[in-house]
Amino acid sequence: MPESYEHHSIWYESSLKSISDSAEILYHYDNAMHGFSATLTHEEAQLLKSQPWILAVSPSKISKLQTTRTPEFLGIDKITNQFPKLIANSSDLIIGIIDNGVWPESKSFDDTGLGPIPNTSRGECETGPNFTVSNCNKKLIGARIFTKGYESTNGKIEKNKEIRSARDTDGHGTHTASTAAGSAVTGANLFGYASGTARGMAPHARVAVYKVCWNGSCDNSDILAAIDKAISDNVNILSLSLGTIPVDYIEDMTAIGCFAAMEKGISVFAAGGNDGPPLSDTPLPFVYAGNVSNRKDGNLCVPGSLVPEKVKGKVVLCDRGSNSRIEKGFVVKYAGGLGMVEANTMENGEELVADPHILPALELGAQSGDALRMYVSSDPNPTAKFEFGGTGPNFVTPQILKPDIIGPGVNILAAWSTGSNPSSTDIDTRHVDFNIISGTSMACPHLSGIAILIKSAHPDWSPAMIRSAMMTTSYTTYNNGQPFVDSFTGKPATLLDFGAGHVNPLNALNPGLVYDLNVNDYLSFLCALNYTPSQLKMIAKRELHCDSSKQYSITDLNYPSFVVLFNGSTVVKHTRTLTNVGVAGTYKASIVANNPSVKILIEPEELRFDINEKKSYVVTFKTLGHNSHNDYDYGRLQWSNGKNVVGSPILFNWS
Repeated sequence: MPESYEHHSIWYESSLKSISDSAEILYHYDNAMHGFSATLTHEEAQLLKSQPWILAVSPSKISKLQTTRTPEFLGIDKITNQFPKLIANSSDLIIGIIDNGVWPESKSFDDTGLGPIPNTSRGECETGPNFTVSNCNKKLIGARIFTKGYESTNGKIEKNKEIRSARDTDGHGTHTASTAAGSAVTGANLFGYASGTARGMAPHARVAVYKVCWNGSCDNSDILAAIDKAISDNVNILSLSLGTIPVDYIEDMTAIGCFAAMEKGISVFAAGGNDGPPLSDTPLPFVYAGNVSNRKDGNLCVPGSLVPEKVKGKVVLCDRGSNSRIEKGFVVKYAGGLGMVEANTMENGEELVADPHILPALELGAQSGDALRMYVSSDPNPTAKFEFGGTGPNFVTPQILKPDIIGPGVNILAAWSTGSNPSSTDIDTRHVDFNIISGTSMACPHLSGIAILIKSAHPDWSPAMIRSAMMTTSYTTYNNGQPFVDSFTGKPATLLDFGAGHVNPLNALNPGLVYDLNVNDYLSFLCALNYTPSQLKMIAKRELHCDSSKQYSITDLNYPSFVVLFNGSTVVKHTRTLTNVGVAGTYKASIVANNPSVKILIEPEELRFDINEKKSYVVTFKTLGHNSHNDYDYGRLQWSNGKNVVGSPILFNWS
């Protein structure tokens, strides 16, 4: 890019304007390629191709996007045939969307054909700038905002940057809400692409939105307040397409709020994040922004301050302050940096805020920041290594497999805010009713919408039973029988990528057996983690003491997956309890593992169930040695009665 341009998008615009006064950029490409797409005549394309700075101009080929057909792909259309009361039941259920608001005028929130608002609802349509009670209806039955956490750190929300109401001026919240439970809209498309009928997973369910994100930042205190209010509003499912920093449960206010929701029978679904696999297998050069800048305020990573020759291929330490946290990431990325660490100064203390960065990034409190600055200044060759992402393992509790499950999340067409634009850039003046975007934020509402359908068919099921039904009936291969492929590496994907597998809604409605959990089971799990009485009280909101005469074990948590953490041991035992939610019958166990050094014993290998009966079993994993060049190996346990297959993934963790 010529030095005269501050940003490559401006260069693209200038290049396009040099050959056409009317053509507009459709998309900028930063990762798959460096370039843009635009609608051009043949003559304009040839003229652009002749420019010396253009490498190539290629005509666009039409592919069949399946985004408006996600319900068909998932088999949602078949569900209504097998469960005729599903539609009526789902209209009595409410899904809470914790995000950045909603564009209420979207046809995806049309309430035609819906009956009265369920009398269980305690929601409210809060008024504010450009948002009145009339913006809610029998579909969009609630809209609330939460600002105190954000404003305590950033000051009052500026009118020219954000509307201080439930109105979505970004598009993300509208997209997720309509994906989960949007009404059917015929003729939906984005510039003619993905044309068809767009509808959510549970198109007859009611929607309540809770706006907690402002200018891209979502304060934990606001998120917790939203969960708290959603519980009192009597929502049935909560969907959070928000990324957070992994911390211990006792420090994770969102996790504590979700525990409270679970106590009330509310299923909670959260996105796994989009950062992907480790940034690098080896440590990368680590530099302090103030040392690779051409300005006095370069330590703050303000636009134009970093020298690309000194930043390219490195991780940059930026000080917090002056400009936005997200903008700092843009500055580092466009200077060629591969990752960023943003460190608080004493002015910010230890306060941390989760942000949707465009590159791998880490935020640190003031004390850790000071230690890191000292390290960078004292070590002649400082390095950094990023090891986080939307994939596993579970960094908080390695004995629990994460992610749980995957769903559709790539090229998803759904409703969009016309207060925004399709590319989310300042120079884009277009407005659309639907947009195509990708991420775990899109997969999350697919799963939460499917949970509404399961809850409609089985209103007495607990959140754990719903999760179990989705996990144990999922699949892990393509239709041709080949294993899933990791799009990042091109190699076969693993349990750390897809958890139990890809959701299969039709099978999840009739899983045969489920793994159930109640509040006491989770509290026993926390006792196994050696939580103190004060910590337990903080989570459970009542006095609790772990029984000193009882031996608690993390491996006894009745989860639908297994993590065998040898960690020097040669024998690991897991206890599980299955609940029959189908017909009476006999189930037989089978198990496979890709490491022959692991011997597995299931006791008993056969279980006979009456209707609604519970039966327990024990799995013993024994190894005589590692015999593997990997940190992880994989297996699968299945119970089958000849019709239903109840599958659980097994992760062997040697490290």
